[in-house]
Amino acid sequence: MRTYTKETQDGLTPEHALNILKEGNERFVNNIMAHRNLLQQVNETSAEQFPFAAILSCIDSRTSAELIFDQGLGDILSIRIAGNILNEDILGSMELACKLAGSKLIVVLGHTKCGAIAGACDNIVLGHITTLLDKIKPAIEQETETKTERNTTNESFLKNVTVNNVFITVKKIKEQSSILHSMEQTKQIKIIGGLHDIDTGQVFFYE
Repeated sequence: MRTYTKETQDGLTPEHALNILKEGNERFVNNIMAHRNLLQQVNETSAEQFPFAAILSCIDSRTSAELIFDQGLGDILSIRIAGNILNEDILGSMELACKLAGSKLIVVLGHTKCGAIAGACDNIVLGHITTLLDKIKPAIEQETETKTERNTTNESFLKNVTVNNVFITVKKIKEQSSILHSMEQTKQIKIIGGLHDIDTGQVFFYE
């Protein structure tokens, strides 16, 4: 696998960028990782990088975007925070990724069995964690399907909240960044969501 150059990055469409992630995740799930010379990629990216996608994911140790999408150095920009929530700095990082670094795709990647989602559902109050978990509360409020056991004992409820949280974040990106909204309207980029299944490693995309 070769490192992306300015020419190969410019030649990608948002749809092609998404297909690269899908193919990489398929390799990951089947344990057939692409061969890469990482030292060569270190050298090739030492002066510049030309990533094709930016991925907002959770800090969970099982959700490394480079691993689950089988990507190498210089391929993707990884933005990580508990609960894959959005704030002003993360939004600025996404604008940098697309407007300045040339990425074609933004993926908000949630995952099953998320500790931040569970903490919000159980209404944990603890230091600065409280402020972070408050940003997940709208996803809980949107979950009106579950009438009882609206807590961590209910896996279906947790998954519904996790998916809601992804969609809410995607919506906020489009609403709060005129730069990214304009780039998507002109088809320079796509902004989508996804869900990583911790049990299987598979990623489901919400296009």
